[in-house]
Amino acid sequence: MKILIPSVLQVVLLFNFALIYGQAQFENQAESLGAGIAYGNIQLGAGVSFFDYNNDGLDDITIPASNSRNFTFLKNMGGTFQEENLGIDSNGFQSRQAMWVDFDNDGDNDFFATSDQDWSRLYQNNGDGTFTDITLAAGLPTVIYDTYGAAWGDFNNDRHLDVFYSIRDENQIIPNILYQNNGDGTFTNVTIAAGLETTGYLSFCASFFDMDKDGDQDLYVANDKYDSPNLMYRNNGDGTFTNVSASSGTGIEIDAMSTTIGDYNNDGWLDIYVTNTEFTPPPPGVNGNVLFRNNADGTFTNVAASTGTIFNSVGWGAVFLDGDNEGFTDLYVSGEFEVDPVYLPSAYYENQGDHTFVIPTGIGFENDTRQSYGNAIGDIDNDGYPDIVVMNNNDQNIFLWKNTSIQNHNWLKVKLEGTQGNRMGIGSFIEVGTTHGTQLQFTVCGEGYLGQNSAYEFFGLNDATNVDFVRVTWPSGIVDYFEDLNVNQHITIIEGTGILSSDSASFAVFSMYPNPASELVFLNFPSEAERQLVVLDVTGKVVISEEIFGNTHQMDLSVISGGVYIVEVRFNGNVHRKKLIKH
Repeated sequence: MKILIPSVLQVVLLFNFALIYGQAQFENQAESLGAGIAYGNIQLGAGVSFFDYNNDGLDDITIPASNSRNFTFLKNMGGTFQEENLGIDSNGFQSRQAMWVDFDNDGDNDFFATSDQDWSRLYQNNGDGTFTDITLAAGLPTVIYDTYGAAWGDFNNDRHLDVFYSIRDENQIIPNILYQNNGDGTFTNVTIAAGLETTGYLSFCASFFDMDKDGDQDLYVANDKYDSPNLMYRNNGDGTFTNVSASSGTGIEIDAMSTTIGDYNNDGWLDIYVTNTEFTPPPPGVNGNVLFRNNADGTFTNVAASTGTIFNSVGWGAVFLDGDNEGFTDLYVSGEFEVDPVYLPSAYYENQGDHTFVIPTGIGFENDTRQSYGNAIGDIDNDGYPDIVVMNNNDQNIFLWKNTSIQNHNWLKVKLEGTQGNRMGIGSFIEVGTTHGTQLQFTVCGEGYLGQNSAYEFFGLNDATNVDFVRVTWPSGIVDYFEDLNVNQHITIIEGTGILSSDSASFAVFSMYPNPASELVFLNFPSEAERQLVVLDVTGKVVISEEIFGNTHQMDLSVISGGVYIVEVRFNGNVHRKKLIKH
């Protein structure tokens, strides 16, 4: 199949098309959608997660704990949000980042939260709606570090997600820490063995990403202040890293707050956006935010000034997104200033299709003037147009910027399910090709300023009426390739199986409780539909087979003996599985 690369004429035509048919539009609907929640007031702020934590196909919102409020879990009810209690307690200590990660590859999302006042905690999902704090049992630190961010990635490609702690030690003594996931529910500190720095830095956050497209995950760390340069670690592919901060050109000394990863110019290489202050540092200092263009040779060039994304204020969270699905990656930046005649409080940078950005007027952000920190993107109502959640400070409610753009552009959303690598597919390249060229996304867990985006990767397709191909290159080296797909759908790709499921996959998703169980088990579904339920024993033999009607179901376990089983719900060729233990 021929892959078409856009010519200069095509780019101009696309640009004109976007101008004719409108810009992105957003409206803060936090209160009306049930998300009118305030985090609290804390110096240097906190992040936010816009991630489907219960696997029902809808992006939920998770807000870290402050000293005045416990963790807040806002369940997406199909376009509105409702606060729910998951039994996860902050013990009265503030948290900087809250995120979801399937560290044990069992298909449900576990909870991890960092803290600069208490130790960071890992809660294992029990699969029945409850969680257990396994921090101590897992061998993770139970001492108090000034931990701000965490990044999860499989640095040694053993299919188990590892975790990097970003520690902002004012005395610059305590180093950042890398914990290797042993695959048995425990972790080991491999900071020294992996070749990472053992001196302290003022680290806010970090991201694992593949800067050189060699199949392993490198690591970039954002460090605050001028005597604490940013760190770029190149993965050597043998479980160790080499510090290439200087040779890559990314070891800048600034007030670095964020690590936002994306391909802003659609050249197939991952770039980095780093927020900063406007104020002039000592020579050879950098003013304003930094956009590192990947030069595809192991080096990066700061193009913030030439692209128009320098911000020149006090920036914090940043996220790449295509707000109107025109096929060009835009950029949203949160800032610390509320109302100031000189400094921007925030900025939405619209990509002009020629590697430059402008801040448009009249797209809804006129009142985006609160002191803001972390942000993230998700999809409130699964309409394929990315929405933005923003963490505000000073006891102000969060912003929930609903994307209200005129929906005249097509789109595709892609989610991954690993089988040979980690279950979440973290560290994978996703390429989508249309008549307008090829776009690239990379799956990251921990990005921006202490943020977590949707598990779906968003692709704006402009006026393309067909997806020529989707190619996924997994960390395992497996490549999955699909041709001739419909536009305007959510798809899930299962590694190495040739299986691609579409929107109807969400109808197979279910919650189940209690688990373990003795006599009865109850299943809940996000919507009503006719489904097939089967229960298999450890040999794969079907021991229960039932039809399900509606959105609730009761299953009698008296017909089977005690043991471990797999519960499968099937709908239109899609299958969702959970482990069941019967006493």
